Amino acid sequence: MARCEICNKGPLYGHRISHAHNLTKRRWNPNLQRVRVVVGKTHKSMRVCTNCIRSGRVTKA
Repeated sequence: MARCEICNKGPLYGHRISHAHNLTKRRWNPNLQRVRVVVGKTHKSMRVCTNCIRSGRVTKA
């Protein structure tokens, strides 16, 4: 679900480490924004990561 529709960037997995060094699972989700995008000649609403927005891979509508 947490995946960019342009670059296909998804969540990364790792451990949350307590002070006693107990390991529990956690995940880092990408920073996704719902943006209206120009695709061809139409406008479409997409879930896009902020890296794609800042790099210009997406043209906003």
